[in-house]
Amino acid sequence: MLTKRDLLRSAALATMTATMAKSLPASAQNKAEWPSLLEAKDIAEEGFIYGLPLVMNYAVMQEFVVDKNSGQFKAPFNEINNQHRVSTPEDTAVITPNSDTPYSMLWLDLRAEPMVISVPRVEKERYYSVQLIDGNTYNYGYVGSRATGNDPGDYLVVGPDWKGGKPPGIKKVFSSTTPFTLALFRTQLFNPDDMPNVEKIQTGYKGQPLSAFLKQPAPPAAPKIDFLPATTAGIKDNFFQYLDAALQYVPETPRDKAIRAKLARICIGPGKTFEFKELSLEHKAAILVAMKQGDDKVDKWLASGMKNINGWNIGAFFGDEAFYKGDWLMRAGAAKGGLYGNDALEAMYPYTRTDATGEPLDGSKHKYAITFRPGELPPVNAFWSVTMYDGKSQFLVKNPIHRYLINSPMLSAMKKDADGSVTLYIQKDSPGADKDANWLPAPDDTIYLVLRLYWPKPTPPSILPPGEGTWKPPGVTRI
Repeated sequence: MLTKRDLLRSAALATMTATMAKSLPASAQNKAEWPSLLEAKDIAEEGFIYGLPLVMNYAVMQEFVVDKNSGQFKAPFNEINNQHRVSTPEDTAVITPNSDTPYSMLWLDLRAEPMVISVPRVEKERYYSVQLIDGNTYNYGYVGSRATGNDPGDYLVVGPDWKGGKPPGIKKVFSSTTPFTLALFRTQLFNPDDMPNVEKIQTGYKGQPLSAFLKQPAPPAAPKIDFLPATTAGIKDNFFQYLDAALQYVPETPRDKAIRAKLARICIGPGKTFEFKELSLEHKAAILVAMKQGDDKVDKWLASGMKNINGWNIGAFFGDEAFYKGDWLMRAGAAKGGLYGNDALEAMYPYTRTDATGEPLDGSKHKYAITFRPGELPPVNAFWSVTMYDGKSQFLVKNPIHRYLINSPMLSAMKKDADGSVTLYIQKDSPGADKDANWLPAPDDTIYLVLRLYWPKPTPPSILPPGEGTWKPPGVTRI
């Protein structure tokens, strides 16, 4: 039965739709195919969910590779950037940054020809990985300790238009769905004094065009692109302009053909030009409502799409195109939860904003603890960590001891309880000199915690399969 509110809403929409013909954006004047106001809102909502990971990735690419004045610039395309440090609160281009492993980044431009990624020999006790992520935010391949071992090797990364077999000397070929793609290297750091050893390994990471690897003449260079400027801070205000720009470099696939056709109806996509400022007031309002509703759906999925175990949200939401199967909401939730996360086999990411009773974590009001009983530490082949983030921004938290996480290599220096348990103290102030080694400083505000398990053990006790494993993380308890 229609309520009075429903009738009023319908009447308002009818009135706005009736005025649509004289208030369309300039780019859509005299186009009979431009959707009605309600249709435009529905398309924009669906487009927000579909496009959120693409836009986030595009903005990061701009800050890391294109804009040398962004403050986050790393290196141009096809040049590797080795970071001889871990992430700090100053790193704000990617939400929920990993502060466990120094990164090496290689953004690839595959338009002219494929690129060869080479890795050195890495000692067996040290974990490393090379995660391949394309413009769709699909993880389409791995090199490293789990996937290929710690021996040296050369691997080929090809774009969507490349056709050819495996060249001599290449161990494996990886295919990206987009011409611009990211190779993200993680190298385990055992302790601060270990950094020179990590740096030595990083010097062995290389990227070069296939022609150079084969010692052949290079093909003609790809044309220069004037990318639409973008920043991660500007996503909210420029979302559909950014999406329009990002889609120029994301080839259509059978899975996204339908949503791409819908977006084209509101002038978003290759050959289109979306200009928010040209929209009528009614259409601007509809687009903003659509973004809010889409974002709410993503947040709801993040809150309920995982399995809750002792207050931790556990599940698998990163993978390749076949993993997502066109589930744009899952893909958007994954990006918002932590852009560029690993497949479950590579790493698991239980996260929480609440204590074990479901109450929100707030460092301004309470002190907390996490206790791992004897024999119940996270089961991993590599290592584990608990990282502290600000509950609102999901960035690392500034603190007087510059500690942003506690991880398994730190265990030997930590104090154990009388029964052999290990307790982590999560609070904004020191728990006392005798417990400082176990202290994870919290913000004077809301808290977001992420437990990372690198290369989780596949046999019991295990966190795998995600949400169904025999090992369960202990809840956060209020002191």
